[in-house]
Amino acid sequence: MTTPFGATNATGIASDPNLQINRFNGLRSSSHSLLLLNKRLHKFPASSFTSPSLIRAVSTPVKPDTSAEPKRSKVEIFKEHSNFIRYPLNEELSTEAPNINEAATQLIKFHGSYQQTNRDERGPKSYSFMLRTKNPCGKVPNKLYLAMDDLADQFGIGTLRLTTRQTFQLHGVLKHDLKTVMSTIIRSMGSTLGACGDLNRNVLAPAAPLVRKDYLFAQQTADNIAALLTPQSGFYYDTWVDGERILSAEPPEVVKARNDNSNGTNFPDSPEPIYGTQFLPRKFKVAVTVPTDNSVDILTNDVGVVVVSDDDGEPQGFNIYVGGGMGRTHRIETTFPRLAEPLGYVLKEDILYAVKAIVATQRDNGRRDDRKYSRMKYLLSSWGIEKFRSVVEQYYGKKFKPCHELPEWEFKSYLGWHEQGDGRLFCGLHVDNGRIKGTMKKTLREVIEKYNLDARITPNQNIILCDIRRAWKRPITTALAQGGLLHPRYVDPLNVTAMACPALPLCPLAIAEAERGIPDILKRVRAVFEKVGLKYNEAIVVRITGCPNGCARPYMAELGLVGDGPNSYQIWLGGTPNQSTIASCFMNKVKLHDLEKVFEPLFYYWRRKRQPSESFGTFSTRMGFEKLKELVDKWDGLPESSNRYNLKLFADKETYEAMDELAKLEDKNAHQLAMEVIRNFVASQQNGKSE
Repeated sequence: MTTPFGATNATGIASDPNLQINRFNGLRSSSHSLLLLNKRLHKFPASSFTSPSLIRAVSTPVKPDTSAEPKRSKVEIFKEHSNFIRYPLNEELSTEAPNINEAATQLIKFHGSYQQTNRDERGPKSYSFMLRTKNPCGKVPNKLYLAMDDLADQFGIGTLRLTTRQTFQLHGVLKHDLKTVMSTIIRSMGSTLGACGDLNRNVLAPAAPLVRKDYLFAQQTADNIAALLTPQSGFYYDTWVDGERILSAEPPEVVKARNDNSNGTNFPDSPEPIYGTQFLPRKFKVAVTVPTDNSVDILTNDVGVVVVSDDDGEPQGFNIYVGGGMGRTHRIETTFPRLAEPLGYVLKEDILYAVKAIVATQRDNGRRDDRKYSRMKYLLSSWGIEKFRSVVEQYYGKKFKPCHELPEWEFKSYLGWHEQGDGRLFCGLHVDNGRIKGTMKKTLREVIEKYNLDARITPNQNIILCDIRRAWKRPITTALAQGGLLHPRYVDPLNVTAMACPALPLCPLAIAEAERGIPDILKRVRAVFEKVGLKYNEAIVVRITGCPNGCARPYMAELGLVGDGPNSYQIWLGGTPNQSTIASCFMNKVKLHDLEKVFEPLFYYWRRKRQPSESFGTFSTRMGFEKLKELVDKWDGLPESSNRYNLKLFADKETYEAMDELAKLEDKNAHQLAMEVIRNFVASQQNGKSE
């Protein structure tokens, strides 16, 4: 095997000796790094190097001399001794206990599952498992959707959860049902392999089924990257379908890129040529999109890939961005959310090799001692982009070209009815917090089954129905409306862009409510909007998480609430509607019942002091947090002139007071109830009409 380190490679790139990096930092003793490097460079026989402190990330791990070994996290030890993510999970699954042990709990993540308990229940722990599917581009074949719908009722809690990474989550599966559920998913054109764990997660791409060269190419690229970085050692199929491989044929370019080892990216003769025994230091996230379309939160990923086309719309290559990530830890300032930054441009035929080189760089140099710092963003932060680029180029074998200039990003929800471009239509449906349940679940099932539709999950926790014939539009519109799936014009604009993670009661990391709390919080935001005189169509991006890990990407929101204690939140401000700017922490430990004390002055002064068309996030940044905190601290309620009845809705005080009394029964105010009545009336009149 050849290596670019310390030599001139075939492309004529001379390695900078100042940029030589120990190749397997965290996987072995650093005192042997040059020895292993020399071994690779000159192809010395393995028998010439028999140091007991060497830990190889290959198919047969060598037990290290722990006295000379650098510190590694417990999860690294579990992975090393697991026989490629099999042991002790295979033994634990066969026991009568309702749960699995600590090592197996870590390993089952690679299979796409988390062990959970219901934290609302007191007494003995009630164990269950959450399963997460892997759906590149959010694609859900008809057969898989119907299978997931059935599994939710038969083995779950009766609901399906759409995630912010375009996948399903199925909650409440008992241990003894895992194999049945997993095998059903696999045999229904689905998979959960790699949906969790220290490897590449689901690859995002715009969910819209637009028949356009750039969109189709972005989605095909996402599929190829997902295939390239899928584990190869068979542990998943051995565990759930007794070793039967149920796979579709891979494109030849994917197989070629995976097998290529011309620049030392692979572990020769390993069942996992890219991952080795140790896989990656932490999760790894990739997104692909086209210019302007930021439906995927492109800059929050470890790797962001953007199609670059010529003037005729023909894809030519890709801009690559690296180092994004949301997770952080409270009260540890050395952990932080981070936006990806430009790495460079590659031709379209080189994208798989470039992504593989980035993965290898993180694999060999990311920290494995402390998992708080194991994401690639910390490697970028430590090295800087120039050093990172130089090391990646040595794995890649080429120099990156400068990124192409791109237009401004836009958030695209794809809600409502749209032309696909092939004569058919697609319909984007808003799903509050991604939770499909009750009448909505029944209606979706009926429509998808009756019309044999495929679906796609969006990164904003919504769902798209694809390939709809024009003749089906009216009956589908009527059926959806009757099931509570209204046209987006009848959904509160605050709800359209809002997101929350599941949090309590099942997530073990949650310290505050998110999904269960956001409906009430959005109503309170809407009430404050009305109180300070903001219009109904003026909305902001609100995202809420129950802990600082940031699954709903709250650090990109204009108003982000991050749980920092029971019924307590950090408030983050400064994100933008197109998700291109990261927010900052504005306040800590704001109690749930005190949110209006912060919201009222912020929204009041946004209405009064904003510049033309200035978003709330941009306003917050321009004003500065010191000034905003001063306004919050001095707030003593709205000026008297601002407290007036909304005469557009209520012609007299008596009507207002009567409506207000009715509204209180539903925990709303008069204006909210009146608007809801009006919207429902209009929606009922629209049912069955052509859009």
